[in-house]
Amino acid sequence: MEKTAVFPGSFDPFTIGHESIVRRALPLFDRIIIAVGQNVLKDSYFPLEKKMKWIRQVFQDEPKVEVTTYTGLTVDFCRSIKAGYLLRGLRTAADFEYERAIAQVNKALNPGIETVFLLTMPEHSSINSSIVRDIVRNGGDASPFVPKAINLKE
Repeated sequence: MEKTAVFPGSFDPFTIGHESIVRRALPLFDRIIIAVGQNVLKDSYFPLEKKMKWIRQVFQDEPKVEVTTYTGLTVDFCRSIKAGYLLRGLRTAADFEYERAIAQVNKALNPGIETVFLLTMPEHSSINSSIVRDIVRNGGDASPFVPKAINLKE
């Protein structure tokens, strides 16, 4: 049976920390679907189409990675595409507590889902999309914090 993992997030924008998690998970799974969630309660800074284009550019030479979008519960999306795993990155102890609670609820909603956590590389632990957005909003150079294939100024 194919091992498919979903890496869900708003990816507003996709960072080098996100890229690292996906690349390090490639040997673990047959397929990784980067699923850009559309949360009606959350305003995105970058348009959905641009985020998806950027992520596809980052992984254009990686056939095991797909990029898509979804709405609703992540576990329902996983069920609809027959994915058995959720991939999540952990930067801090606070991330662990938050992600643990979500993983346990997801498991209750869909017992066929296993959440796999990868620790963020130490050099990426301070990077998050909120900080990158703040740099961009204020005219700073956020390029050191996003994959080389992403041009936030386009």
